Amino acid sequence: MSEQEIEITDQSNSLNSDKPAMTKEEYWRKNITCVLSLLAVWFFVSYGCAILFVEQMNKIQIGGSGFGFWMAQQGSIYVFVALIFVYVRLMNKLESEYAGRNMNGNKIQDQGEE
Repeated sequence: MSEQEIEITDQSNSLNSDKPAMTKEEYWRKNITCVLSLLAVWFFVSYGCAILFVEQMNKIQIGGSGFGFWMAQQGSIYVFVALIFVYVRLMNKLESEYAGRNMNGNKIQDQGEE
């Protein structure tokens, strides 16, 4: 192993050792918080924009029909698909954080196991 590889390995180990390992409970709490936040956005868009605020939104015209009608028919579906991509991005970030904070050398340790 060259000096440069050893230096990179030492730097990555020191970066991982600065933060304490993330427990499973922290991981799942962050996961559930993410899911509930995205569900709240989806609920607001599909129920709020398509049912509660439809009259105010219909004052805006898109292609000859009201914006509230468009949100009820297509907009909430587009928002749902966008939320799927946001969820994937957030979960990839959380997974890499969980793996990075629990990595010890090249071995990932599970809490309670050696």
